[in-house]
Order: sequence, then C-alpha cells, then structure tokens
Amino acid sequence: MDLQLIVLGLLTGALTGAFFALVDVPIPAPPELPGLMGIVGLFLGYKLVQAAGLSLDILDSIGF
Repeated sequence: MDLQLIVLGLLTGALTGAFFALVDVPIPAPPELPGLMGIVGLFLGYKLVQAAGLSLDILDSIGF
C-alpha cells in the first residue's frame, strides 16, 4: 500500500467534506458512525474475498 495515496485520499475526502459543509449541502455518505462502519465492512469483505481468490461469474451462472 502506498502511504502517499492514502494521505492524498484522506486529504481529498477532508477537503470535499469541508466544501459540502461550507455550501450547506448534505454529504453523499452516512452521517452516523454505524453507516460509516457499514462502508468499512463492505470494503473489508471485498478485500477478504479478493485475498481468498474467490470469484463468481454471475452471467455464466445463469447461462449468458
């Protein structure tokens, strides 16, 4: 993992969040910690399946 990309992503998110707050627009993310943890869980689940090397071709499964 590239630490520079992580910091850049965090900075970009912080600046975007500040902009949304400045113009009084709701952020396009859950405003509560449980919603945020759901997004983190989604990311971790995705990474776990990738690390396990699992995949499923949905279109192939239904015959397309």
